[in-house]
Amino acid sequence: MNANASPSLHAHHAAIEPIAAMLKQHMGLDIASVGSTLIERGVRERMNVLGQADMTGYLHILQSGVGELQELIELVVVPETWFFRDREAILAVARLARDKIIRSPNAIVRILSLPCSTGEEPYSIAMALLDAGVPPAQFRIDGIDICHRSLAAAQRAIYGRNSFRGKQLAYRERYFSDGHEGAGQPDWALAGDVRQQVAFRFGNMLADDFMRNEAPYDFIFCRNVLIYFDRDVQMQAVQVLERLLEHDGCIFVGPAEAGLLLKPHVESIGIPLSFGFRRKKAVERIDLPPPKLAAPAARIATPEPAPPLRVRAVPPRQPVPAAAPSAAVPDDLLAQARACADRGELAQAEALCEQQLRSVGPNADAYHLQGLISDARQDTGAAQQLYRKAIYLQPDHREALLHLAALLAAQGDAVGAQRLQERAKRTEGAQLKQAGEERSHV
Repeated sequence: MNANASPSLHAHHAAIEPIAAMLKQHMGLDIASVGSTLIERGVRERMNVLGQADMTGYLHILQSGVGELQELIELVVVPETWFFRDREAILAVARLARDKIIRSPNAIVRILSLPCSTGEEPYSIAMALLDAGVPPAQFRIDGIDICHRSLAAAQRAIYGRNSFRGKQLAYRERYFSDGHEGAGQPDWALAGDVRQQVAFRFGNMLADDFMRNEAPYDFIFCRNVLIYFDRDVQMQAVQVLERLLEHDGCIFVGPAEAGLLLKPHVESIGIPLSFGFRRKKAVERIDLPPPKLAAPAARIATPEPAPPLRVRAVPPRQPVPAAAPSAAVPDDLLAQARACADRGELAQAEALCEQQLRSVGPNADAYHLQGLISDARQDTGAAQQLYRKAIYLQPDHREALLHLAALLAAQGDAVGAQRLQERAKRTEGAQLKQAGEERSHV
């Protein structure tokens, strides 16, 4: 039996290899990253549709150029996505887009989702920008994908339970209507005001003419696709992304892909767990100011509150010694921890936070970063406790307030979430007022 099966098995592998090579040449898919089983399953399904019993015969059909390769691509690309899958990156884009509109009131923010799959990612970005107060007329999102089936599902914008994961589903109440029944399970239809913010179209990022004459984008999402390419194709894809990026724009990739973006002229945007990158500004590399003038500029640019705010914000019942470490935090440890978190090295980031806490004592920023790490691991209980620690040490810690509010909202505590959001707004207003007073004194 084995002797009879051996020639057939040899012919099977002989046919799969050139099929895999065609897929790699056309769409970059590396068989080593997905395994041969996925490709074989797609080939078998297409053979059944065509009534083709011989794999070598199917290879000839592929090579004939009658469009069969695209049919196979539709099967080997399995969409695995859901709404707000990469929450930190999506919220980061919403905040950065709002800041851009504030700086340039007439600007139109352009965002690219590549690949966009069945639409959950670009629609999540649209919802986040609307929630952040970005005017609909001032942002536009393009969703590009190589699969026609995925694009059709995205344009239909009706989603089942699998597209809504996790406990933070408040957005579904605001932007979806239910009532559809599909395969015994409810479906949700996306609101038209979100759908109109996204334009979908077919495209292959490895094609020579891919978006050749397209205007650059302020933000590009290309998450969890580069891992399916080999090194050469990854470098080719990164060059495409950089060509499509505005000079001051940001690229967001997946945790396992962060190393591909770290180049001498590229840096992290510094938002933990967002895995966002941007080009370094030339002025930062060439025209550095004198050392004694550089410190104030760095403090203005950093998103963390200045240490004096932490000391003043300690509640009266807190012992004075507990507040002292916050005023003497070794920024290098926290900076290393944030860099590790950006690269997806969560265990190392957490270890650095622990080292910082052991060396100088309780610190709000360290607890907040640990909360983000627990949040990314879906450990909401630990995340909630850590955010509360940060707020206890620093009651005006805006990011901790907002993240804790999101967790409470997901757990159904709407009153608690609203209370924290109002505190965050008051904190932001107070800090802006203080910054204005400081500028007036200067």
